[in-house]
Formats: sequence, C-alpha cells, structure tokens
Amino acid sequence: MIKPSSFKLDKKQGQYYKAIDIIKEKEYQLSRAQEDILEKMEVLYRSLCVVLYNYVPLSGHPGGSISSGPIALNLVYNVMAYDLAKPYEPGFDILSYAAGHKALGLYALSAIRNEIGTPYFNPKRQYALRLEDLLGFRKAPTTNTKYFKDCNSKSLDGHPVPSTPFVCLATGASGVGFGASVGLALGAAINYKEKAPKVHILEGEGGLTAGRVAEALAIASRAGLDNLIIHLDWNQASIDSDKVCAQNGQAGDYVAWQPKELFYINGLNVIEVEDGSDFKQIYGAQKFANTLNNGVPTAIVYKTIKGRKYGIEGRKSHGSGHKFASEGYYKALEEFEKTFGVQIPRFEGEMDAQNVENYYYKTLMCFRYAIQKNSKIFSPFGLKLKSAQKRLLDKKLPALKKPQKTFDPYKLPEVLKYPADKKVALRSAMGAALQYMGEKQKSSFYVSTADLSGSTSAGQIAKPYDKGFYNKQTNPESRLIASGGICEDGLSAVMSGVSAYGLNTGVAASYAAFTSSMMHTAARLHAIGQQVYSEVTKKPMNTFVIFSGHAGIPTGEDGPTHADPQALQLVQEDFPKNMAITLTPLDAKDVWPSLVAAMAKKPAVLYPFVTRPEVCQNVRAKGADSSKGVYALVKEKDAKGVLIIQGSGVGEIFMQQTYPMLKKAGIKLNVYYVCSRELFLMLSEKEQERILPLSEQKRAMGLTDFTMPTLYCWLKSELGQKCSLYPFKEGKYLSSGKALKIYEQAHLDAKSQLKAIKNYLQKMKEK
Repeated sequence: MIKPSSFKLDKKQGQYYKAIDIIKEKEYQLSRAQEDILEKMEVLYRSLCVVLYNYVPLSGHPGGSISSGPIALNLVYNVMAYDLAKPYEPGFDILSYAAGHKALGLYALSAIRNEIGTPYFNPKRQYALRLEDLLGFRKAPTTNTKYFKDCNSKSLDGHPVPSTPFVCLATGASGVGFGASVGLALGAAINYKEKAPKVHILEGEGGLTAGRVAEALAIASRAGLDNLIIHLDWNQASIDSDKVCAQNGQAGDYVAWQPKELFYINGLNVIEVEDGSDFKQIYGAQKFANTLNNGVPTAIVYKTIKGRKYGIEGRKSHGSGHKFASEGYYKALEEFEKTFGVQIPRFEGEMDAQNVENYYYKTLMCFRYAIQKNSKIFSPFGLKLKSAQKRLLDKKLPALKKPQKTFDPYKLPEVLKYPADKKVALRSAMGAALQYMGEKQKSSFYVSTADLSGSTSAGQIAKPYDKGFYNKQTNPESRLIASGGICEDGLSAVMSGVSAYGLNTGVAASYAAFTSSMMHTAARLHAIGQQVYSEVTKKPMNTFVIFSGHAGIPTGEDGPTHADPQALQLVQEDFPKNMAITLTPLDAKDVWPSLVAAMAKKPAVLYPFVTRPEVCQNVRAKGADSSKGVYALVKEKDAKGVLIIQGSGVGEIFMQQTYPMLKKAGIKLNVYYVCSRELFLMLSEKEQERILPLSEQKRAMGLTDFTMPTLYCWLKSELGQKCSLYPFKEGKYLSSGKALKIYEQAHLDAKSQLKAIKNYLQKMKEK
C-alpha cells in the first residue's frame, strides 16, 4: 500500500499574524473608553441598517452589512486619511466596497458620518450623503413621494456607484469590483509611490470564489502593492450555503480552501482576527496593517457572524430579513432605544407608498435626534474626522492632475509617418500611436495584456520605460503590468480601476475574440461608474482602453476560436450613446486621426479593433477623413451603385484586387469605409448627410469582416442587406488556414466580391 507523503508549502513572500498577538503590544491597544464609544457607534450603525432594510421595504442585504460594520467603522474613524469635504479628490485613502451587496451598510455608514461631520466640514450638497438621502435607497429618480421630493433625496443604487461620496467606481458584479479596487491601489501607487494612499477593499468570502479575484490577487502581489489592504468579512454564509469555505479540516460546499490560505499562497501578508466584532482586535489588526509596508499587500481575515444581533443569522440574513414592521424588526431596535433613550415610531395605517415613507422619515429623524441628544457619545467622532483630515495633510502629498494635452487629428507626428509603399500591421500602428500619446502626456498609459504584450503590440506603449513588469518597490517606472498570466477577466477589472483612479489611462489587451466577451463586465461597470462620476463632479469621464488585437478573419490560422467575426457586434450598440467608441481602421492611415478624435470625446471605454498581418496603405478619395468615422474611399461620377465596407481584411482585398477589376470592367461605384460607427453618429445630422448621404445608403450593399448586424445601420434597403457579404453568410463558423483561404471559404475573396457586386447592380437595374 502506498502511503501519501506530507505536503508542505514553499516559503511565501507574505507574513502571517494573529490579532491576539498584535494587541499584546501597547501601541496596538485600544483603551476601554474608546472601545465603549465604538461599541455604541456600532449600535447606531446596526440599527440604521435594520431600518433601511425594513423601509425599502424588504430589499437589500442586512446580514453582511451588519457583520462588516465594526470593520468599516474603525477604518473610517481611526485609520484612514481623508477630508470629508473633498470626497472626489485624488490622494485620500479609499474604502472600496467590492462586496457591493453591502451597500446598505455603506449608506448607513456614510449618512452617520455626514451627520456627525457636517458641523466640522460643511461638505457641498453633492458631496454629502444625508439621513434624508436614505429615503432614496433602491428608489428611482422618478419616485414621486413627498419627502423624497421635498428633501431632494438622492437615488441610491442597490450596489454602490460614485454618486455616493468617496465611492470611486461601480461594484457589484462578483470579482469585478475586487479587481477594479486593486486597480485603484495600483493607480495610487503609480502616482504617489512611497507615499501612496492606502486602498482598503471590503469583501466577503463568497466574493472571493469568483475566478477574477484569484487573477487580481496575482496582479496585486506581483506589482508589490503594499498600499493595498483587504478586509475579509468571513462568516461562511452565502445565499445558498452556510459552509462556503473549508473550516476545521472540512472542505466547504463551494471551495476547499480557507480565505487565509488563498491570500497566503498568493503572496500576501495575512492577519487573522478571531472575533470580528471585538474592537480591540479590529483596532490592533488595522493599525498594524496600516504600517506593515514590506512590499506586498495585506489581507485581514475577520471571523464574523452574518446578521449578528439582528435576530436572523447566517445565509437567511444574506438578502432577506424581518418582515415589514414585524415584532422581529422592533426587537432588533431595542438596544438602540435603550442605549440612546429614543423611541422608534410604530407603523400604523395603510401600506401605501406615502404612508410607508412618512414613517420611514420619522424613523430617520429619530437617528438625528439620538445623535444630537447623545452628544457626549458622538462628538468624539467629529474629532476623529478632523484627525482623519490631519492624517491626510500630514502626508504632504503633491497636487496631481491628469495630463490634458490635446492632439490634432490632422497633424500626423513624424514618428507615425510611414512610406506609402510600406505595409504596416494595424496592431503596430495603434501601439505606436498610443505610445506617442503616452510619452507626450508624461506616461499616462499603463498596459496589461493576457501574456500577449508583444503579439498584440499593446506592449509597445510601455517600451520607452523601464524593462520588465511594474513593481512598486523594484521597478516603479515600468508601464507594463503583469497580468497574472492569461487572465482577461482579472486584468481588465484591474486596468479599469487604474482608469477610474483618474490620473492615468488603463489599457487592457488581448485577442478581440476575448476582449469583447471576457472583458465586457469590467467595461460595463466602468461605464456605469464613470457616467455617475461625471454627473456628480462635472468632470469628463476617464477612458478605459480595451486594445482588441488580432481581430477577425485575418487571424485565420488560429481558427474560429480566435479569428472571431462576432467581436464587434458584441460591443456596438451595447452601451448607452457616447459611452463606448469602437475603431475599425482600414490601414495605418486611419489610426492617428480616428484615435485622436475618439480620445478627445472622452468616452468611458475605447475599443480599437486591430488586425494582425501587415496591410497596404490604400489610396483614398480626396478629402477622406477617418476622424469623422466614415469617409469616401472611392468617389466616381455617374456611379452605378454604392458599397459600404467595414473591416481591414475585406477592405484591403477590395482596394488591392476587386477595385482594379471593377475599373477594368468599367463599373463605377461610390465606396465608403466605416472607421468608427460611433464617431460618425456623434456628428450633427447635417454633417452625417454631407459625408454619407441617406440617398447613398438607400442604394448601398455592404462588405464586412464582422457579422451582418454591424452593417444594418448603413444599409437602408432590403436588397442591399440581402446582397451584402459577411463571414457567416453560409450559416456556419469558418475553418483554420491562411487568411486569404479563409476569405475564399467565406466567399469574401476578390472574385466573390466582384460577383456579388455585379449581382447587386443587376438586381438594382431590374428593380
């Protein structure tokens, strides 16, 4: 019989500590008086969470909001450095709720802090979250009830967005908020170096199970982000399980690891807090972590009880709680009433929206009264907020702003001028253009690729700087971020966070086949966050670039898993207007004008779709302007038809092979090329009509490297749509092989194009 050997982990770069050992040292001890006021603050916070869930009504996540309360309270009052009146300025410490379902707790925390801090800071209305704003929790802006309107309450989303002060990005989708928060820490480290503000991530163990989190942990670890501290509210309770992770030698229902093991094997420091409701342990662990700068991130794992003192615990309190105005609800508020000498109103009357809001408002005012009545308890917290401001000022951080250099789409830099007879790969031209922009903007671009920095040419952006991957300690001047490997999900989340930090532009790169699908959730959440950020601050959105390389059929030898015609369709019309811009240049001549025009629009997300092989630089009609999104590639007098092209592959085949055959046959066409659908649609209707008249669209057929829906907006006739050519016209995926052979298989080669054009012209004539 073969006996198993013992398995021992190699030494990792992080250190392991226990809070019960840390608090033996005097400097990490919390006085009994301070512990007492924190415990009373926790009663106030927990009770407000109870009220929020009751009066939404019955919506939100009370359990995790309650269990994470002590963690967040000590952070904002005793640890973090920030200015309550300036929630959107760079340089402050950040508490990022990666566990977006704890939004109920975030809103309670924010409203109490504002109530206590307003006399000291008097923040601007848009920078404050008042008790009255809690009337808008999970309510649409169109809510029509009296107090919501009279109090001008904010509409508070079910998961955090930047309309809440100090929230930098949208979270909620599992793992994306975590990765984006790592990106915030990376943005802080890049800009402030050894003085980098701390980024605190609040998460639960269920959120750790997303694969993106493991990818983001690898990125954080290898980047040496010692300004990143993860706070894990570990209570083993998810929606469907009360045994999520391994514990006491038994595997969990979902995973076989303990959280501390996951953090440790990824190279993080780990601090274990055995009782996550004990402020002595919390204070000591957080204070120690805040000074633990050994070149790696730190994770504090707090053992908590989900729904502690709520009357419902574990998974049953995850997304539900006491019935509205029930005995259990009022019982959960008894400690609040006894502690602060305040009686909570008992609901009476009809359950209509206005009556419910009446009692909700009265109850919220009880919290204001409790704070005012118990000033001896709560005034010290106002002083703690002043201390948080002093901690920020004592850092003496430099005043930083995002580079705002503008570029002229009609003035091509010398380094980007290519000889007319030189073939240039679009990926190289795009990488070179972004590199040039970055250098002129003092290195504003940072790039991470799925083990493809050279292959996609996105790594070219980082070439002028230190070689190798970025590390906060050992290689801080590098602009290339190690992605954790082939990790499109994690790296896109992290790089979106770099953009959201507001001082740099994050670039995430891979095959277009994977960027449009696997990076979509990160792109969508970034766009949501930036929309709200821009509305609140009146500043432009911060662009996140998704470098979509090896796009479409020209990647033919890799086969249909990689040479994907679907990629563009998955992005176009998938965002609100002006949120995302796609670029589909024909050749190197299109790259600079369209890129400059797109960046100037400051979209939330920019998708350059670029191909792998070198392509010719085609001759255009006079006045062709890719910065407008669409231009005339060929203009003929007495043109018999119109052709609209989108895609470098079919475009080059047409210009280099099909067009000469048409000329020889005496067939005259007006040919338009679509370099960016979104740039074109951002033009005035008058300008659109000048560039591509509706009359032309009504008699046009199309050629595309992508799917048929990408042509629909250009083709205004059923005949034009029917006669158009696209990769899936035969109703199946294509094979592997040289690109030209795959174009033949798709009937997009020159002969097939010529045949289709002649057929279309004949049918037009017959019609």
